[in-house]
Amino acid sequence: MEFSYLCTECGTSYELNPALTTCPSCSKSQKIDEPLKGVLEVQPQGTLPENAAVDTEVLVQSLLPVPPEYFPPLPRVKGELWKPERLREELSIPGLYIMNDGSNPTGSFKDRASVLVSAYARQSGENTIVLASTGNAGSSMAGIGAAAGQKIILFLPETAPPAKMIQALQYGATVYKVAGNYDMAYDLSLDYSKLKGGMNRNTAWNPMTMEGKKTVSLDIFAQLGNKSPDRVFVPTGDGCILGGVYKGFKDLLQFGLIKKMPRITAVQAEGSNALYRAWKSGSFDNQPSTTIADSISVDIPRNGYTALKYLQNYDGDVVCVSDNEIIEAQAHLSSRSGLFTEPAGATGWAGLLKCKKEISVHETVVVLATGNGLKDTATALKGIKMPEQTITSIEDIRG
Repeated sequence: MEFSYLCTECGTSYELNPALTTCPSCSKSQKIDEPLKGVLEVQPQGTLPENAAVDTEVLVQSLLPVPPEYFPPLPRVKGELWKPERLREELSIPGLYIMNDGSNPTGSFKDRASVLVSAYARQSGENTIVLASTGNAGSSMAGIGAAAGQKIILFLPETAPPAKMIQALQYGATVYKVAGNYDMAYDLSLDYSKLKGGMNRNTAWNPMTMEGKKTVSLDIFAQLGNKSPDRVFVPTGDGCILGGVYKGFKDLLQFGLIKKMPRITAVQAEGSNALYRAWKSGSFDNQPSTTIADSISVDIPRNGYTALKYLQNYDGDVVCVSDNEIIEAQAHLSSRSGLFTEPAGATGWAGLLKCKKEISVHETVVVLATGNGLKDTATALKGIKMPEQTITSIEDIRG
């Protein structure tokens, strides 16, 4: 298999090069306070091995641009597709599945991108990786980097949940706490990379982030028995996970393993819904974001143009949910399935609950749960009632 970069805007092809992040031509028109121009995708060309359709490991390895020997010594990041029987019955959706990426090494979907960035850095002879994060990407890259023996420089907004910051520090990352939001952290990390070097892992800026995230679609296909779902609900902030989901299914289409693109629904928090506004109006604006789902809280969705193009080309849609709906969905999913996901993961579930009346009993539906609920217990507390009484004997229990 041969790989190259393809500009998602102008269609120009480039050789893979760790120094190349966005299209040199399209990025010239980049404006402040807008999504990235000239985002690059990895384009595979060639023939899949005969056993790729029945062997998930072969399929994934064949469609990734870095050979297996460069990957860190960890179990393959693949998530687990759950069959929530109680929820299937309650919602009358017998084909309902939940892709749980909270089971990944650092408890996050972001491991999918981090392992590929780590491998690409090693292949390129670079041992330092720099990034900004709302929390999950940073703790993910820190953990993957620890396994690979790489130096991780992380810029986190001061509002990042303590558990995610603690996790990154436990892994040995150098953490800079930014007196501002994720967008400021993103820009500062780019400034750091330009000044001091290192491979920058920032979402969409590094083409390997969306490429790594596409593996969720390959895993869904494999775990469904080499079938495509009818619909996928994707919690969405900067649009990189959404782009990765589309990219994975697009690769499966390209090689004839599926016949059509699933209907993909991006789910955004009402307080951070730049992609939804652009989907409705056709253009992006810059408004301050605020939501309890920190992992998808962004002012400027850096992969916005690419995500919007995918939605338009493949008839996807975007729905918004309130913070209260996210909190309720988190508790609902936990208590009915045993899967405790963080607020961003619960956002996808809240989106399904909002759209459940339009889902047919004949459809196969997958909801992405993108991170472990223990990453943000402060928000989870808002959806439950802690016991107030302490007891010393069984007689103290009333009722």
